[in-house]
Amino acid sequence: MASRFPLFDRSSLSIRPLAQRRHDYDIAQVLALAPVEVSHPELKEVARRMREAREKNAEVILMMGAHVLRSGVQRYIIDLMERGLVTAVAGNGACAIHDFELALIGATTESVARYIQEGQFGLWQETGRLNDVIALAAGESLGLGEALGREIAQGAYPRKDVSVLAAAWRLGIPFTIHVGIGYDIIHEHPNCDGAALGAASYRDFLIFAKVLERLEHGVVMNFGSAIMAPEVFLKALAMVRNVAVQRGGKVRTFTTLVCDLHDLPSNYRHEAAKSSPSYYFRPWKTMLVRTVADGGTSYYVKGHHADTIAQLWTASQRGQTG
Repeated sequence: MASRFPLFDRSSLSIRPLAQRRHDYDIAQVLALAPVEVSHPELKEVARRMREAREKNAEVILMMGAHVLRSGVQRYIIDLMERGLVTAVAGNGACAIHDFELALIGATTESVARYIQEGQFGLWQETGRLNDVIALAAGESLGLGEALGREIAQGAYPRKDVSVLAAAWRLGIPFTIHVGIGYDIIHEHPNCDGAALGAASYRDFLIFAKVLERLEHGVVMNFGSAIMAPEVFLKALAMVRNVAVQRGGKVRTFTTLVCDLHDLPSNYRHEAAKSSPSYYFRPWKTMLVRTVADGGTSYYVKGHHADTIAQLWTASQRGQTG
């Protein structure tokens, strides 16, 4: 039985080449890999715990929003992966789009304010190729991030050197992509297959949950993801703890780090009152309080990603004193 309600006709859309788009971010803004002054002692401590986690063969997971990639820290993240200090990465659908476009044309990010007025926002031909890769992923039972990483690593992408997805594929590290239907510009395109999108991203969710089975004594970091990271982490952790308890095990003793621009009080390891708007900032109550309440430790650092990730990388060098 079909829906009673009419559907939007995507065949009527005008989709233009990326060459006609004005970009707000390009390859020149990707930062060089260089040490910086470490002004946050919390990042030194988390870096120490990352090294300790790897010595215990525990996972170190970096979760992020798409603005992280627009802050130019790709080389820092890739180096952490290459040195074995980050063992898994998780991002939202916009992370995949920025990574793909930057690898393909050396530029990404359009002006929402400009293109939404023209009705052109998101409707760019080359970016729509992501939907074809996602369809292949679903057909081959691959995760969404896995398939995109392979595509960039093996395809003709002139700036694949700064692709975190390609680096993850090359290193055999899961980079899981967690999408919300209707959130991303590629969902506007006629070749978007919702079933394939859901299948590939849900497979990534199960890959992510499997990674969490090795979180005991590990580290989970969230850079700038207000909803995806805390919500995906919460559900996957519940699944992993459910199975661990049945087997007489536990996933309790781990470290969480949240880096964002919110002003949190010094007692951020306690929830905000329900009467406070801050109560609804999910990284706080989920990643800094609730999921570490029975044995873990949490840290919050306020700062821009270009600063916090660069400082974390600097602190991760052995013998670094800042």
